[in-house]
Amino acid sequence: MLVFVKDKTVDRNSQDKDIKSGLTFPSGCVYSDAMKFQSIRGVNDILPGEIEAVQRLEEAARSVFESFGFSEIRIPIFEVTELFARGIGATTDIVEKEMYTFDDRDGKKITLRPEGTAPVVRAYIEHQLNLKAPVTKLYYLGPMFRHERPQAGRFRQFYQIGVEALGTDRPTMDVEVLAMLMAVFQNVGVTEVRLEINSLGDAACRPHYRKTLKAYFKTHLAQFCEDCQRRYETNPMRILDCKKEGCRAVAAKAPSPLDHLCAECLAHFQQVKDGLNRLKIPFVVNEHLVRGLDYYTRTAFEITTTKLGAQNAVAAGGRYDGLVEELGGPPTPGIGFAMGVERIASLMEGIETPRPDVFFALLGEEAVRQMLPVIVRLRGHGVRVEMDYSGGGLKKQMGLADKLGARYTLMVGENELKSGKAILRDMATKAQEEILLTTLPDPLMKIIRS
Repeated sequence: MLVFVKDKTVDRNSQDKDIKSGLTFPSGCVYSDAMKFQSIRGVNDILPGEIEAVQRLEEAARSVFESFGFSEIRIPIFEVTELFARGIGATTDIVEKEMYTFDDRDGKKITLRPEGTAPVVRAYIEHQLNLKAPVTKLYYLGPMFRHERPQAGRFRQFYQIGVEALGTDRPTMDVEVLAMLMAVFQNVGVTEVRLEINSLGDAACRPHYRKTLKAYFKTHLAQFCEDCQRRYETNPMRILDCKKEGCRAVAAKAPSPLDHLCAECLAHFQQVKDGLNRLKIPFVVNEHLVRGLDYYTRTAFEITTTKLGAQNAVAAGGRYDGLVEELGGPPTPGIGFAMGVERIASLMEGIETPRPDVFFALLGEEAVRQMLPVIVRLRGHGVRVEMDYSGGGLKKQMGLADKLGARYTLMVGENELKSGKAILRDMATKAQEEILLTTLPDPLMKIIRS
């Protein structure tokens, strides 16, 4: 491979400097004046016209979470790799195949976060949040990174909104978290979703279930994919989560974890179901629902939809009562979930792109000079104002105002400056009225807000 550096070619094992800019291009870099850059496969830009749904979802989530007493936490984009290996599970697909891991300059292994729970728990332990309140309720939002095969609804950089409640194992918290999750969907008008729940047991009853599961799977090993043949030895429960048809056919007839719950786990799950019923939250018990992460115990859940094809899960989570201790903290139960922002945003309807409240069609530099203070004052009061920057004629500017969907257009040119009166047009009705320039912006604000 060769490196192109502004009119010169350099061997890939060397470095050179661009004489014009003084920049050093390391080995492997490709640069040319004619090069067209595109985003990396599997990542996407969220453009105007799309971002509005994302913003609406984030606003709704914040509002709902904070009404339930949750506070926002901002966690780093990257962490030491061992955090995810220990927290998620060294034999999970995420850790084995999907993480973006690299060597830091000090020799540490660093990983772009593939999920949010482990970093939140790390912060909880590091900052001793357990000493500030008996129950810590946190939410976060931001990008996650997994090296997956790009497909509809699945990206290598994707966005999640998540919550974590740490400090109680009472089933009331499970119900509250699920009620909060469903409230977000209700708030953004996404109602065609289904809540599926299950219980995975705990350290007391899961070993017996694992043994039973392995005995069943042993006679079907030849039908499994390569990954599930490996999972049979490391974590047979994860075979239940495989999406390949042959594995799913075997898993469909596998023993249910619900038949192997200890008395405490069974009572806990029953109380979760009773709580959901009291709140009239519909749910389905999916006895083979497991999550792709090793830290889950007891309650596990997914929100699915029929509108997204194979990638039908839009939110998921569960209880992880041993994770804090596994990562070096005190024994602390926890429960949480994560929502797939892009998938949920794609289901939202009726989201409009913001349009200008008023467009200033200004003819000549003097009109621009006199109206600029008015524009700034309007924007300071929260009025959305647009104007033309090309110096085009009135017809061109009116066409731009119409294209942007402006509610009103204020026209000011040489004649208006002489008469002291601007012309305001209602772009929907085409009705026009005159406004004294000396009174702006007050009458304009009154009309816009009426």
